[in-house]
Amino acid sequence: MTAIERSRTVAVVGAGTMGQGIAQVALLAGHPVLIYDINDDLATGGVAIVQDRVDRMVAKGRLDRAAAEDAIGRIRATSAVADLAGAALVVEAVVEDVAVKRAVFEALEGVVAPDALLATNTSSLSVTELAAGLAHPGRFLGLHFFNPAPLLPLVEVVSGFATDPAAAELAYRTVLGWGKTPVRCADTPGFIVNRIARPFYAEAFAVHEEQGADPATIDAVLRESGGFKMGPFQLTDLIGQDVNEAVTRSVWESFFRSPKFTPSLAQRRLVQSGRLGRKTGHGWFPYGPDAEAAAPHTAGPEAAPDKVTVVGDLGPAAGLVELLEEAGIAVTETGHGGPYIQLPGEGQLVLADGKTSIEFADVVYFDLALDYRGATRIALSAGEDTSERTLSEAVGLFQKLGKKVSVIGDVPGMIVARTVAMLIDLTADAIARGAATAEDIDTAMRLGVNYPLGPSEWHERLGRDWAYDLLHHLDERCPGGRYAPSLALFKLGYAEGGEEGDESPVEETA
Repeated sequence: MTAIERSRTVAVVGAGTMGQGIAQVALLAGHPVLIYDINDDLATGGVAIVQDRVDRMVAKGRLDRAAAEDAIGRIRATSAVADLAGAALVVEAVVEDVAVKRAVFEALEGVVAPDALLATNTSSLSVTELAAGLAHPGRFLGLHFFNPAPLLPLVEVVSGFATDPAAAELAYRTVLGWGKTPVRCADTPGFIVNRIARPFYAEAFAVHEEQGADPATIDAVLRESGGFKMGPFQLTDLIGQDVNEAVTRSVWESFFRSPKFTPSLAQRRLVQSGRLGRKTGHGWFPYGPDAEAAAPHTAGPEAAPDKVTVVGDLGPAAGLVELLEEAGIAVTETGHGGPYIQLPGEGQLVLADGKTSIEFADVVYFDLALDYRGATRIALSAGEDTSERTLSEAVGLFQKLGKKVSVIGDVPGMIVARTVAMLIDLTADAIARGAATAEDIDTAMRLGVNYPLGPSEWHERLGRDWAYDLLHHLDERCPGGRYAPSLALFKLGYAEGGEEGDESPVEETA
């Protein structure tokens, strides 16, 4: 199937920011474009803004003058719905209200041709519900562009319960032809990005609520160890706490209040207090000319051990062996037991596994890193029974490797590890339920929210049973269903990995 011909008109309903952006994308792809708004001044203003952006592209050398003049001549405004009769595709980008959107599409059905596609740009409402009542729901689907639409490549192509597969394929091919990266998904709450991304925020907020670490430290660990471009506290302040919490609450309600998506009480208090982030001058952090940037906790200098013993296979942290040797620390390896790093003072350094230090005699946990060589910060956690010497040696060891060290509370799963494990679990469940393919989810999370790896890529890198084991241990320590590994994760990873390995790598306290 081919895309909609460039000679056919694309209409956009709604002259706001998203409508303008979508109109610009279709225009520069070569289509005649109509911007419709019930308010004629808004429609005219929307066209003027798009035309001005095209002019500025010429000034920046991104478009030649002839192409710009051609594009400017192909866009016009209207406040008469009848003018949309010739459109091959109509994309709605009005307020996120079911009643308003349904009224728009019911009016459009009486005007457009039978073969015209109708699409909504909703980010949170059900495509299936919006199509209810339409005479021809098969041609209705979701085209979720990300803001700003001209710059961000991702578009979620959402099929509702009644969407004709041929209509979804035509929309996919059309968006692909516009230079975007479309991904296919079913009409699931949050689609791909807003569904899968919930743990990135939720686990950070949970660590904070559990008094594990302050927001600045959690953000720093996720950036400098996990490889994420922004921390969740910083990012939600940018998005707006009210907006982010509304999406979380919508997904939670849509999944019948599943504990997997439970909103944060701490974030609720921020919203109730009016501390919505940058737009109000205060969120998790203060903003303004006199505001001081919050600094993450960073441990003071400690002496590194001269030698260590690596017991067993460190799995995702196996690259540490080479780094230790390069740093001049003598390493003895033994293949039996573990996995952990035996420190000279007899304490053990263990990769986060969903358990807590207090369960063992003398243990420091260290967090997962995207790449231990490239990481600039590592988080450590210690329990009440961890000796000062063991913690000091652990801090010194990572400092010797050139890393900043943040010591956090004795939180099971720590920060990066529990976040990644939850992302993997939600992805496995979404795949099993037919929401999207692993490839499309990975693409969506890399392009839509700039993750360093897609969840399935993380899963392959970390080992097929890693996330299952960590969440199984977390679920035992934090019961209630939030961390219970999904059946899909069990089938996808752990069941293929062999027998359950639930034996502790370290000596338990008597």
